[in-house]
Amino acid sequence: MAYTSVNWNVEEDEFDEYVWDKATAQFWLDTRVPVSNDRGDWRTLTDSEKGVINKVVGGLALLDTLQSEEGVNVMREDARTRKEVGVINDFLMMESIHAKSYGTILSTLNDQKTIDDTFHWMNNDPRMQYKVRRINEIYQSGNNLEKKVASVFLEGILYYSNFFIPLWYRGNNKLANLSEVIKLVIRDESVHGTYLGYKFQQAFAELTPDEQTRFRTWMDDLLADLLENEFAFTEVVYAPIQMVEDVKQFVRYNANKAMNNMGFAAIFNHAAIEDINPIVMNGISTETANHDFFSQVGAGYLMGNAEAMSDEDYDF
Repeated sequence: MAYTSVNWNVEEDEFDEYVWDKATAQFWLDTRVPVSNDRGDWRTLTDSEKGVINKVVGGLALLDTLQSEEGVNVMREDARTRKEVGVINDFLMMESIHAKSYGTILSTLNDQKTIDDTFHWMNNDPRMQYKVRRINEIYQSGNNLEKKVASVFLEGILYYSNFFIPLWYRGNNKLANLSEVIKLVIRDESVHGTYLGYKFQQAFAELTPDEQTRFRTWMDDLLADLLENEFAFTEVVYAPIQMVEDVKQFVRYNANKAMNNMGFAAIFNHAAIEDINPIVMNGISTETANHDFFSQVGAGYLMGNAEAMSDEDYDF
């Protein structure tokens, strides 16, 4: 049988093209965000504050490694359209950039021993390992719907306990470049979560009412299990800076958003946007202070002018 080309001029699902345009338009690289400019702020932090930041950034590196190596790949197997495969390929590239970005943050602000200690912690902490093991089990053996739920829960909920503290510092006008990386990641993840939630809703609607009821029971049990572990992680990591309850509330808020993305009602009361620490919300809403191409980039990331390759570019 002949292999056929994907034809982007044929509309299969208009949302595929919309998300493709959105995702590719917001492409960015960690090398364009000058995290080294945060060293002055970094030196003013206590050892406890630095430890929390290193752990959450290290945790994000582990989670995005899982997503780039396993999570996004398995989504291709269940694509409903060929353009969806293209969108997922873009997601895969960005997840790899996210994972690299966290390493850039750690290496820019820390000495080698601290970096090694952080990687050792993230690769051995039982709560971090429980997250990745539980999600990866579904990636490897779950069905189409289960894999999408696992991905939405990972990107839409489990990342957010780690996102909290960089946003809090941004709201306090500190660590502007570190937090800018986090905001760029969040911008990507919001697209990923919305898209996968939409694809989930299409497949979920094809189930019978009984199948939907059984699946929702499975999903609720999974979420309860993940949140129990997530709150235990939060209690350990954030206790040194007394922010445990604020972080838990942020996680609940994002759990509601993740459920909404999949077409379900919010599951937590009193976890709306007005219930979130206002400093964190200020950190999310703060615009990038400088969009200059040669310094700080942000939500208004500007692409440079491309130059044609020359023969000298291939001399290594």
